Amino acid sequence: MKKAEFIDAVAERAGLSKKDANEALNAILDTITDALKNGKTVSFIGFGSFSTVKRAAREARVPLTGKTVKIPERNAVKFKVGKSLKDAVA
Repeated sequence: MKKAEFIDAVAERAGLSKKDANEALNAILDTITDALKNGKTVSFIGFGSFSTVKRAAREARVPLTGKTVKIPERNAVKFKVGKSLKDAVA
């Protein structure tokens, strides 16, 4: 499902216009992004939680050339699925 299809589905379920649903979705995504940038965890009980995790610096090999390159330490986003979502999908 693409973003436009998602907005259509949300607008229909919530009885909103597509414009309002789009604005709400963008606000939600911006809020989650800002929280993760600040190192906070965003949890939706039953659905899941978003958090950040530090990936350690490491060395990797480029398969094409065989060269070893250094990959710096970085932050990555982690999503842990909640029980209700897991059960619904299973």
